[in-house]
Amino acid sequence: MPNYSAEVDTVLRALADPTRRAVVERLAKAPAVVSELAEPFLMSLPSFLQHLGILERAGIVVSEKHGRVRTVSLRPGALDILHVWLGEQRTPAERQADQLGIHLIRTAPDPHRTEGELT
Repeated sequence: MPNYSAEVDTVLRALADPTRRAVVERLAKAPAVVSELAEPFLMSLPSFLQHLGILERAGIVVSEKHGRVRTVSLRPGALDILHVWLGEQRTPAERQADQLGIHLIRTAPDPHRTEGELT
């Protein structure tokens, strides 16, 4: 098993806070300027910027400054490490069920073909 536990720990720590998870959920729709992102949260802008800093240091978001406006977006592939790690935690029975599902899909008759039709 690859040793990437430090990266998984960093991402999970960053996502442990509900404010940061809400920011990630919002950014999954589209990039946003900081003031727009901060609007729904009942906290000062400096406190909100600390949350963004944690997400940025964890490699989950990136920001760009144009003049006085800072735009934040999700870093493509930032959460892939969690997908890989979670996949490795699946039980052998779950993996076998997935393989069975794939096999059944591949061997299922074509519902668009009529009974007397040749392939």
